[in-house]
Amino acid sequence: MKKGWEWKLLGEVCKTSSGGTPLSSRKEYYEGGNIPWILSGEVAVGNVRQAMSFITQQGLENSAAKLFPKNTVLVAMYGATAGQVGILRFEAATNQAVCGILPNDKFIPEFLFYFLLAKKDELVAQATGNAQPNISQSKIKNTEVPVPPLPEQQHIVGILDKAFAGLAVAVANAEKNLQNARAFFESHLQSVFTQRGAGWEEKPLEDIADSDCSLSYGIVQPGEEFDEGMPVVRPTDLTQKVIRLSGLKRIDPKLAGGYKRTALQGGELLLCVRGSTGVVSIASPELVGANVTRGIVPIRFNRSLLLPEFGFYLIKSGSIQGQIREKTYGAALMQINIRDLRVISLSFPSLKEQATIAANLDALTTETERLAAIYERKLAALLELKKSLLHQAFGGEL
Repeated sequence: MKKGWEWKLLGEVCKTSSGGTPLSSRKEYYEGGNIPWILSGEVAVGNVRQAMSFITQQGLENSAAKLFPKNTVLVAMYGATAGQVGILRFEAATNQAVCGILPNDKFIPEFLFYFLLAKKDELVAQATGNAQPNISQSKIKNTEVPVPPLPEQQHIVGILDKAFAGLAVAVANAEKNLQNARAFFESHLQSVFTQRGAGWEEKPLEDIADSDCSLSYGIVQPGEEFDEGMPVVRPTDLTQKVIRLSGLKRIDPKLAGGYKRTALQGGELLLCVRGSTGVVSIASPELVGANVTRGIVPIRFNRSLLLPEFGFYLIKSGSIQGQIREKTYGAALMQINIRDLRVISLSFPSLKEQATIAANLDALTTETERLAAIYERKLAALLELKKSLLHQAFGGEL
């Protein structure tokens, strides 16, 4: 805290208010509306320059929605964007999930914006609710804010504007590099399976599966967690190439009695057939005796035809993913049935070429992950630098 700065509760020096939502059942409150209506999810960091929704004058007058003037500082109070801060750059109404801090002669809007941005983590930490965080308007009003002279506010804003503009360029470059690294891998992966050489065979999945692989769904009702029970792999576990024992749910082994066909031997491809269809991982050798839930089909290939290491990348290729998408159905829950899965067509070369392709893609994966880690660390460092600058600004160190 800078010596000589006056600190007051925000509600003592600024008028705050929240908006409202006209009745959705009244079409006349929305149809043909020309009054911009900002929702909490639209409070982006920085300048809020447009609205995705509009209400009519009648909707405004018959609800708690109210117009906020240009340069109102907005704070999202509910949901995933809780704590997000922006400056309204045009006259607009908001819903009840947005707190508006009206402009006055005490603050430059940008100064208040940067201050509340610095307070974002603190405000979110005070939020109630789990799935949907809720920052009350009273918490915002009871936040202590500095009230330095306007010229000093302008000086701080000028420094932060320049620094944040430079950081925005650095962040954009890091994000582009991260995107490019991943795009290069995807491009190479697709080229391997679209620019096939001579000698590739094409067969339906059921003809490439091992004789002891039935291509079946897993356990329908796995039940509750069971201490020291049998591990099961769920679709939500398919977040990395190789699935290991650690962190898997354990269930009563008796529940797997009718699902011996999907008992794992280790080395299978685990294909998601419910929800995010087409996601695939490999079962590590330590999963021998484990099982899978209804949303996964374990695939063991006939190793005289196809190597699992190659099969992993083959299923991730555009050709196979396209076939899976075509055969996926459902609205609330997307899924693919076993009958359609069995006839998906796979193309593959000799075992020797498969091993070479898999090794090359493994090496490229490792390099892509190395580059991604570098760019992700850089993005994290830039975020920390932003927080540090804000801390210095409102600690009187700029």
